[in-house]
Amino acid sequence: MTAVKREIDILCVGEILIDFIGHQSGVLINETRDYHRYLGGSPMNVAMNSSRLGLKAAMVASVGDDGLGEYIFNRLNETTILQEYIKKKKKKPTSIILVSKTDGTPDFIPFRAADCCISEDQISAQLLSNSKIFHTTCFALSKKPAQDTILKKAKEASELGCTLSIDVNYAKKLWKSQKKAFEVIKEYCQLNPLVKISEDDMARLFERKMPHDEIFQFFHEQGVEFVCLTLGSKGVKLSQKGKGIIEKPAIKVDKIMDATGAGDAFWSGFLFAYLQKKPIDTCLDVALKLAALKLQNVGRLPDNINILSKLL
Repeated sequence: MTAVKREIDILCVGEILIDFIGHQSGVLINETRDYHRYLGGSPMNVAMNSSRLGLKAAMVASVGDDGLGEYIFNRLNETTILQEYIKKKKKKPTSIILVSKTDGTPDFIPFRAADCCISEDQISAQLLSNSKIFHTTCFALSKKPAQDTILKKAKEASELGCTLSIDVNYAKKLWKSQKKAFEVIKEYCQLNPLVKISEDDMARLFERKMPHDEIFQFFHEQGVEFVCLTLGSKGVKLSQKGKGIIEKPAIKVDKIMDATGAGDAFWSGFLFAYLQKKPIDTCLDVALKLAALKLQNVGRLPDNINILSKLL
């Protein structure tokens, strides 16, 4: 029996946001005077990066039927991202986030409305059968009805032979309780997704600084084979269940312009190489190169760079 050819490389399910990133560097929001508008949301960033890497990306999300929603579709029209699975909500405004400009983990304030209104009718079995990777985030899973939709559709995707992926970008202010966050993360992880986490995310999730081995053990015990832990300027560690740990240093960047979206750039590079069936070691190399490129630019990756030539 011949395998079904899947035409969508990566199906990103989750939040599309408008990021208002502070213009002043190295200060928290309480000292930020001006903001510049950027298209954001972790799954949106991954879809955008994937599209620029030549992958066929589709986005499932909800935005407001308003000026910011219009801005989002105008931006998407400049890309190859499939946008027919994005729903406009008449009674909910587009979600926005105020973000500080920093070379570390940014300070942020979310104003959420339309982003969590993802419904089951946006994700058909046909769409899942046609996708190679189903990617989401802890942010997207933090609020219903999107939470229920994503968990249900992730199970369907797994049963239909789709590889799952998640960025466990946990932030306490997005969840009703830490207990609920653990329940949802564990439920998703039982489907053996490719897992991307950061040291900062894990310190927030476990409410203490955890030894890396304990972090890896937690995810492996849920059923995850590959756990990728980003360490900022210290690089990355990847643990494969039963096969030990790979460590890589970060690529030195002389001047960090903006760290917002660097984790998304990293994961986009990893998934890009993973889809090319590259060895895991190579996947990490490509991921680190794309993250370094992002750190040198404010907002998303620049238009005037041939990204592939920088990676390969």
